[in-house]
Amino acid sequence: MSELRSAQWYGGNDRNTYIHRAWMRRGLPEDAFDGKKPHIAIANTASDLTPCNAHLNEVSEHVQKGIWEAGGIPLNLPVVSLGEAQVKPTAMLWRNMAAMAIEEMLRANPIDGVVLLGGCDKTIPALLMAAASVDLPAIVVPGGPMLTGTFRGEPLGCGTDVWRLSEEVRSGQLSNQQFLKSESSMIRSKGHCNTMGTASTMAVVAEALGMTIPGFAGTPAPDARLLSLSHDTGRLIVEMVHEDRRPSKIMVKESFINAIIAVAAVGGSSNSVVHLLAIAGRLGVNLTLEDFDRAGRDVPLLANLAPSGQFLMDDLYRAGGLLALLSQISEKFSQVPITVTGNPLVRYMKDAEVFDRSVIKSPTAPLMENAGIAVLKGNLAPNGAIIKPSAATPALLVHRGPALVFDSVEDLHLRIDDPDLDVTPDTVLILRGCGPRGYPGMPEVGNMPLPKKILEQGIRDMVRISDGRMSGTAYGTIVLHVTPEAAAGGPLSLVQTGDTILLDVPNRTLNIEIDPIELSKREPNPASTAAYAAPERGWAKLYVDHVQGADTGADLDFLLGSDGDKVSRESH
Repeated sequence: MSELRSAQWYGGNDRNTYIHRAWMRRGLPEDAFDGKKPHIAIANTASDLTPCNAHLNEVSEHVQKGIWEAGGIPLNLPVVSLGEAQVKPTAMLWRNMAAMAIEEMLRANPIDGVVLLGGCDKTIPALLMAAASVDLPAIVVPGGPMLTGTFRGEPLGCGTDVWRLSEEVRSGQLSNQQFLKSESSMIRSKGHCNTMGTASTMAVVAEALGMTIPGFAGTPAPDARLLSLSHDTGRLIVEMVHEDRRPSKIMVKESFINAIIAVAAVGGSSNSVVHLLAIAGRLGVNLTLEDFDRAGRDVPLLANLAPSGQFLMDDLYRAGGLLALLSQISEKFSQVPITVTGNPLVRYMKDAEVFDRSVIKSPTAPLMENAGIAVLKGNLAPNGAIIKPSAATPALLVHRGPALVFDSVEDLHLRIDDPDLDVTPDTVLILRGCGPRGYPGMPEVGNMPLPKKILEQGIRDMVRISDGRMSGTAYGTIVLHVTPEAAAGGPLSLVQTGDTILLDVPNRTLNIEIDPIELSKREPNPASTAAYAAPERGWAKLYVDHVQGADTGADLDFLLGSDGDKVSRESH
């Protein structure tokens, strides 16, 4: 075994090593500093203001037990936590900040490996981005989904049923009093959303990338087996340090292709695209939007889970879990990349068994054929846009209609329920100024509410186009991540109400039907190109000045790549 990294702090007899050891002697045994026991950070995103991660302190205790058992030294490291439902204007504004802060703390401290505790949407992406840039041995513990609550005798899907019930109120089918009554039923237990939203999807991504113990993703937060697997994770990270098993050896190009396939098979969140691109950028892996379309195009949707299907995450676990689902298409997965265990993911699919075919569909009778994220290009999205076909209305996947343009979220909210709004079911709703720079932060507003006059006609879906994102729990025929965004001068800024828009998902195109010369003569609407409340200081200014487009992951340009784990100078 080569010298542990922590020995650079603790090994020696000079004043500096004395200081490092002395200040850590608060209950640690004498041999904690003998250079033989790996020091393992537990990067813990537990926070009362990130309610989906509030239970991670308990999870951390079990990780610590496993680390002690394997001969390591566990060290709790609270890190930046982002509560998707809580922070304004959007958690995505701080994903890169969280990743940067975590990266610097992992590099700066005397640790040999790290366990990454996450759950809520942005926490696992930020942790993986940071771990990739430091490249110390690392492993993910996903916090797990909550149990299912019920309202009026029916199961509730977090997020998905918020959108559904709120539209019922606006259409007059549900009283506001009943809507508010459902609030106490929506969140039944600890854990993140119980739909196949972004949190569940990023747990699937972490496992498909090889960064969790196989079989961990989707374990419900209240389930005792989550604590057992957390204990096992603590033991495994010590082995990973001794074996020098680092993220750069695990998350190779084939790992990302495996993750894309897994996301398609479970009907995962479109947000996985921007997060996978960002993680790949930290590792120097050449992942592109075209990889998503190519790898996911012929993958069947096997998970009958909301928002694309009927059931919820605890049903998936009951039906056999993620490995059982992926085993149905095991031949699609590369055997090249290893997981945190040192073995390929496909090895763990062999003994997985499906127990409920109503939840996990057969490849011969899937919920949907060709379910992967579709990447669209055309004169409205030269650098690409995406749509999640499994959450869309099939009849709208090819659609031609007049544009109705909203220049901001505020503009949308001001006019969407105007009884005089010039809108029909064929209208294409366009929301711009919601990209990474334009908002700033790229909020989840792409699943814009339908006009009230349309809801009153019994219509529940329309084509919607935005340079923003949407919640992984949302559904509808919604084109997202249009790049370049309007605030960067993309063609979306040139669209005018009444222009004809053509969406053709089978042919992967998104166009405005207008003479190219006329389009080139148009001037962008100033309201669509100026960053909303353009920041003048702090993180938001740094973000707007350096954020890249959604087509490359919306990371900051100076955060791409890795600086490794080296620290060149002493602190005293």
